[in-house]
Amino acid sequence: MKLKILHLEASPGWGGQEIRILREAEGMRKRGHEVILGVMKGGKLIEKAEAAGFLVYPLNFKRSGWISCLFELRKILKKHRIDLVNTHSSLDAWIGGIAARLLSKILVRTRHLSTPIKGGMNARILYGKLADFVVTTCESIIPQICEKSRKKRALCKSIPTGIDPEAIRFNEQEKEKYRSLFGAGPHDFVIGTACFMRSWKGIADFLEAAKRLRDVPNLKWTIIGGGHAETYKKLALEKGLEKIVHFTGHLENPFPALAALDCFALLSTAHEGVSQAILQAAFLGKPLIATPVGGLGEVCIPGKTGFQVAPFSPDQVASAVLELKQNDALRNKLGSEAKAWVDEKFTFSRTLKEMEDVYRSLYT
Repeated sequence: MKLKILHLEASPGWGGQEIRILREAEGMRKRGHEVILGVMKGGKLIEKAEAAGFLVYPLNFKRSGWISCLFELRKILKKHRIDLVNTHSSLDAWIGGIAARLLSKILVRTRHLSTPIKGGMNARILYGKLADFVVTTCESIIPQICEKSRKKRALCKSIPTGIDPEAIRFNEQEKEKYRSLFGAGPHDFVIGTACFMRSWKGIADFLEAAKRLRDVPNLKWTIIGGGHAETYKKLALEKGLEKIVHFTGHLENPFPALAALDCFALLSTAHEGVSQAILQAAFLGKPLIATPVGGLGEVCIPGKTGFQVAPFSPDQVASAVLELKQNDALRNKLGSEAKAWVDEKFTFSRTLKEMEDVYRSLYT
């Protein structure tokens, strides 16, 4: 059964949410479904999706233009005989949801964030009346959605954004180049994190753990990614860490740098789903140190794939780093289990299959 699917996105940005929408659209197209997108005017997803060969309608999802947007969506739904509408943000969920309901179309809402949702009538309409099924990107948000929207648990499912193993490619020379850039010799242990640096990514805790282990020999610390780098470079200098902490800046291809690590940490304190960075590091066989925030606990499993630490706990991070540094057998075991766990649970082919299963279960 081939479906005609309309994805709606009111966000004008380009990040993990928009990347997943495009990758999912490409995957469903390969599976024989017809996919069209309706995106906020000026949204960066428009150019990316058109370059990938999709028909994209620029729409005004702003509150001031909701009536004209509603009528335009009705025309699109009728013209293309859309079977199913998948909404992704609040404004497109409201306007697209009403348009779809008026024409008796199937509605799926994907919730990409792990942040709390508004309760009351807002949740009961947005996740109840305007969604036949709710997909989340991590398990932890589902109980809250069910409680606040009164949605049946059977009509919610966590489908994380998996990784594409074929895309994670590099050679040994690239990996060794990064070891050299980190200032790491053959006997050094390198602990790293990778993210767009924001206040809630736990970079301050990462640096504080480095400070507490500053005098441990053969230990290097690396931060991969862009964002508010100057803030944390200044903090590293204040803590006297310039000789053991390396900032790579944004990397178009982070995989050789991730491969050069001996251990991966992600110490987020809020907002996290199932991070792509932690999945990539786990796939590369790196033992993990992570907080249980959002979906991180679905990947970093104590005693299986790594160490879980409480948010804002540099002492726990330092203790985990020392144990991994000193115990080769444990490090190898956790890294091997981490790779196997991603292979089993977190590939993008699995993401596509589970999304397609949801679509088909609603349409049949």
